Amino acid sequence: MKIAVINETSAADRNADIMAALEGRGHEILNVGMKKGFEPPELQYIQTGVMTGLLLHLKRVDLVVGGCGTGQGYLSSAMQYPGVFCGHILTPLDAWLFAQINDGNCMSLMLNQGYGWAGNENLRMIFDAYFSVERGKGYPAHRQAPQRASRMTLWKVSGLTHYPWHEIIARLTDDILHPALTYPGFVELLDIDSIADEALKAALRKALLAATATPA
Repeated sequence: MKIAVINETSAADRNADIMAALEGRGHEILNVGMKKGFEPPELQYIQTGVMTGLLLHLKRVDLVVGGCGTGQGYLSSAMQYPGVFCGHILTPLDAWLFAQINDGNCMSLMLNQGYGWAGNENLRMIFDAYFSVERGKGYPAHRQAPQRASRMTLWKVSGLTHYPWHEIIARLTDDILHPALTYPGFVELLDIDSIADEALKAALRKALLAATATPA
């Protein structure tokens, strides 16, 4: 599995804990967001949300691990985009159920509120639980079939209730999009030239050009 870790500014100091908790599991980990808080260029959860949506839509990663102080802001931001199914994961039991029942592709962690002694150990146990079960299998056993059906229906709903991605890029304002596109390493991961959707490719190229233009 290819996993992106995307920290925003208020929780950037937890980045090392998340990376350590994910180590040694046989997955490819891409450290995409902030590594140290309050240093420019800053990513707020507004930017990490759109970054999450793009990476998942383009299938650059299979899972995004993010969060913020409470986990609520990033959750709300990421869920604005099509194809993002994010869970607010506070405990190992949350992770264990989320993987089986919801087969989510995005985890929002609470990284400041309540993050005290052994907070890093809680992260490790969260990932232990998440990766210990078959994603999307369903739980308990007698609920497996309707849960899988609901999960497929939710994918359809997400597609029906969102704009196409090229329209999203065109509609987002500069203050939302530009910090994300100019964050070191992010555009390289998107690999715009390889995008098959010509409309999205054109929209991203136009947005990147505007974001990197030298002020007159």
